[in-house]
Amino acid sequence: MYRKYFLFLTITLMVNAFAQDKDFGLGFMVGEPTGFSAKYWVNNVNAFDGGLAYSFVRKNSAISLHVDYLYHNFTLIKSQYRFPIYYGFGARLRFIENEKNSLGARGVLGIVWLSDNLPLDVFVELVPVFNIFPATALNLDMALGFRYYFK
Repeated sequence: MYRKYFLFLTITLMVNAFAQDKDFGLGFMVGEPTGFSAKYWVNNVNAFDGGLAYSFVRKNSAISLHVDYLYHNFTLIKSQYRFPIYYGFGARLRFIENEKNSLGARGVLGIVWLSDNLPLDVFVELVPVFNIFPATALNLDMALGFRYYFK
């Protein structure tokens, strides 16, 4: 049942991605969960990040939808390449087949490589998630991914 919703939301995200005119990236992430990743830069330091993904580690099918607000620090790593450390906060909805759905607060910590020559980035992030509803619990999401930017 949830696979139909996942397909619908995936197509919707992809169509909206092509409608953007700058500073919007769409890509893929592997980890917990695995799926699509999107990022929209609002200025040189801050961005909104979102994901639509499927959880493979649960016994029941689960689709995750998250949105975060991120801060990027470009000065912590001194390199000829751009490797900002980023951190932020957000929320996650998880739709679980045959179980109660959940809502959680996310704390994001990651590092991203920003290409100077190509419109893409590669990222790794760790995300503690404090589930608020239907019961409190602490989970850990993590991902390795990339995004292509449409300008």
